[in-house]
Amino acid sequence: MIRGIRGAATVKNNDADEIIQATKEMIEAMAIENDVEPETIASVMISVTPDLNATFPAKALRLIDGWKYVPVMCMPEINVPDSLPKCIRVMMTVNTSKSQKDIEHIYLNDAIKLRPDLIEEKK
Repeated sequence: MIRGIRGAATVKNNDADEIIQATKEMIEAMAIENDVEPETIASVMISVTPDLNATFPAKALRLIDGWKYVPVMCMPEINVPDSLPKCIRVMMTVNTSKSQKDIEHIYLNDAIKLRPDLIEEKK
């Protein structure tokens, strides 16, 4: 079965190193919490809010051992008024035997505001 794993994180500044570090931390947590190996990943899509343009967050994947051939693409997030600023969102599609309810979506920093229902559900 192919499943989607969501991730989101915020950064404090539009800084290349901060964006890459936050993205790497989030993606590694997504992989660890869901027992994902690079070979099981169909693709990774990363969106960023319009206030983040210092670098491509996809560069973070290339810093993870074994992720050289994982397909990844960056895109802008829809500019919705009053939406969460400085946010990086990820959709990772993977082959897994887990059910949808067993997928662990990862929300870091202020991004926990995006899906408090999922955070509370896991407590």
